[in-house]
Amino acid sequence: MPKAKTDFLQGTLDMLILQSLAAGPQHGYRIAQRIQQCSDDVLKVEEGSLYPALYRMQQKGWIKSEWGTSDNNREARFYRLTSRGWKELESETDTWKKLSSAVSKAMRALEA
Repeated sequence: MPKAKTDFLQGTLDMLILQSLAAGPQHGYRIAQRIQQCSDDVLKVEEGSLYPALYRMQQKGWIKSEWGTSDNNREARFYRLTSRGWKELESETDTWKKLSSAVSKAMRALEA
């Protein structure tokens, strides 16, 4: 996969994870489940993408984690946003809105 495409997808995944965590602390499986449900089953985040993204985001200081017990009484790592994560979410959301608006505008103009 070309680097530009993977960077775009990685940034989008990061934004979706941050947005999911804006609702409160969640474990990895719940994050993936929430993204899939909120996208009407269009976006499916696989473990091979999710956990490296969570690790990377934790290294950047956007999220923190701690062990806890899930709804089904299993031990799980719960992730939550940090203040840096909230700022990153705001920045990523602004960028996404501008990008998606520009793409929509270009598509409408190119249809003519």
